[in-house]
Amino acid sequence: MAEYDYDVLVIGAGPGGYVAAIRAAQLGLKTACAESRETLGGTCLNVGCIPSKALLHGSELFEELADGTLAKFGIVTDNARVDVAKLQSEKATAVKELTGGIEYLFKKNKVTWLKGRAAFEDAHTIKVGDETVTAKNVVIATGSSVTPLPGVAVDNEAGIVVDSTGALALDRVPQHLVVIGGGVIGLELGSVWRRLGAKVTVVEFLDQLLPGMDGEVRKEAAKLFKKQGMELRLSTKVTGVTVKGKKATLTLEPAAGGDSETLEADCVLVAIGRRPNTEGLNLDAIGLKPNDRGQIETDEDFATSVDGVWAIGDVIPGPMLAHKAEDEGVAVAENIAGQTGIVNHAVIPSVVYTMPEIAGVGLTEEAAKEAGHEIKVGKFPMMANSRAKTNRDTDGFVKVVADAKTDRVLGVWMIASVAGTMIAQAAQAMEFGATSEDIAYTCHAHPTHSEALKEAAMAVQGKPIHI
Repeated sequence: MAEYDYDVLVIGAGPGGYVAAIRAAQLGLKTACAESRETLGGTCLNVGCIPSKALLHGSELFEELADGTLAKFGIVTDNARVDVAKLQSEKATAVKELTGGIEYLFKKNKVTWLKGRAAFEDAHTIKVGDETVTAKNVVIATGSSVTPLPGVAVDNEAGIVVDSTGALALDRVPQHLVVIGGGVIGLELGSVWRRLGAKVTVVEFLDQLLPGMDGEVRKEAAKLFKKQGMELRLSTKVTGVTVKGKKATLTLEPAAGGDSETLEADCVLVAIGRRPNTEGLNLDAIGLKPNDRGQIETDEDFATSVDGVWAIGDVIPGPMLAHKAEDEGVAVAENIAGQTGIVNHAVIPSVVYTMPEIAGVGLTEEAAKEAGHEIKVGKFPMMANSRAKTNRDTDGFVKVVADAKTDRVLGVWMIASVAGTMIAQAAQAMEFGATSEDIAYTCHAHPTHSEALKEAAMAVQGKPIHI
């Protein structure tokens, strides 16, 4: 029998990779994790989910002070201003605490951190930096990186044309920020700098924001962003960006074709999506070829076509979400250990951490109809929710999509200040095959924002109480 240095080697220490490594070690497997960053946690913890939420929270607090919201509650402070350096320092502290926490968990669970980039020599032999190791099982968890826009050069150090990493590290509030891309990342980061004082213009090639989300949610989100002061240039294509001094000039034209125009800004954020990280892995050495979208295909157990090689997270098909990768990390470790690891990809919640937050799980109304379901829909406005009323955060609604014949919940979509937290109940209900009646007749604490989900479920039954 072949002897290996490790039972499991995970390539990448992002949310999928570090979770897979810890779970494998918990199951008694000798485990290592290869990571080239100076800190663990991948894009999410270092330059993604976590730092963006620190900036989002800080900017929300500032806006509550600056726009008079706090004054309504008797909290009066004059001459509010933002100290960008202090805000960035607090962000860095949060990142350091969390990445350090993963390093502690590696030590606690006896996971070996191999520092360096990993590349296959064969299916069980991997070069990590200057070291070569062997493993019986290898999990590819290399995540994703920013998709470049052809012809547009990003220079995060200069801070004029930036990607999401650069937008998280700006040392000033731009006068005019142009966001190329109306998806999750662009809207979140655009909202940060808008709240802090920037004029923000979002340029999106499609005719609506937030592709993949429920149609009513997309329309309501656009209405709210406009109300907040964002300029939305939909059905518009960016054909070029030139930089002169501290200014950038964008060339725009209608997506359907037509006359071009120019738009000037002192900061441009390129946020048109992300792509799987497979470059440098030397996949040819093991005969593994990515699909046309650059993703590594796996079966339902996360095994690739190469025996002993597995893949999870952003590098495989499916939504590029940290929590999806985490669940797959647990599942792949359990499958390697001979247990049964399963991820229900039909119930993966998505959240946009703007204010209000936008969240959804399951099928949109459009997708449910397209799949052949006869549906019934219930909606409830946050304006009619007592806790939202008292908090003065009444924008948005909750929408429940259910099968008309079985009443089984097919999808839940919402816009609310705490939608990212509220969606967990919907996901759990759907995981257990709940009907709208199950949610409607579950007692919810009063007064809470979550009562809006109960009322939306009651609306599916045709009997909401508070509208």
